[in-house]
Amino acid sequence: MSYSVGRVAGFAGVTVRTLHHYDEIGLLPPSERSPAGHRRYGEADLDRLQQILFYRELGFPLEEVAVLLDDPDADPREHLRRQHGLLTARIERLRLMAAAVETAMEARSMGIDLTPEEKFEVFGDFDPDAHEEEVQERWGGTEAHRESRRRTSAYTKDDWARVGREFTAIHRRMGDLLAQGVAADSPAAMDVAEDHRRFISDTSYACGYEMHVALGEMYVADERFTATYEAIEPGLAGYLRDAMLANAARHV
Repeated sequence: MSYSVGRVAGFAGVTVRTLHHYDEIGLLPPSERSPAGHRRYGEADLDRLQQILFYRELGFPLEEVAVLLDDPDADPREHLRRQHGLLTARIERLRLMAAAVETAMEARSMGIDLTPEEKFEVFGDFDPDAHEEEVQERWGGTEAHRESRRRTSAYTKDDWARVGREFTAIHRRMGDLLAQGVAADSPAAMDVAEDHRRFISDTSYACGYEMHVALGEMYVADERFTATYEAIEPGLAGYLRDAMLANAARHV
């Protein structure tokens, strides 16, 4: 069975122009032509296109992709093993980066007093001190910020690592509800929002419902927070905000 260039473009999520370009540079010439001279792609062509797109997603330039795929000694299974390893490593790196940024942003908003070594170990490449001026401007004069600094001043590196893991777990629970299509004002989502509020109160400062709602608005208004939650589950920032608001209304 063979397929037209339009159908292959639809299968792969690329443009017809892209397939034409791959043909013109010799990266993916179609194995067949119709009597009218139109491109027709067979199963082997689709397999090669899949490999091309995997490597492109990993950032390989087209010239290098061609060399890799045209190596006469290369085993197609080896390509898949290599790509699987590279993609798995990227996913894990992105997961760790998202968790580190999430922990850093939440902890900084509550006020952290760690040594430079501990900061870098807990937060990876994120530097909390780079945002110290903003933190002081936003929260420096509030009682919540003063309370947070008093309560967290004795936290050790292990304490902050535990706090980060537990807070991330709450966010992932909320993300799972969103992925399942559970409404933000459902009892299940509001219960997770309540756990979120209590966690902040238990680990940092007394977080009442009004303050909790304000935090939810910040998650949506501040693109850095939004990006962190989007990395967990698309749409999570707004969903979390809505659940926090519904939970506050339920209790107030």
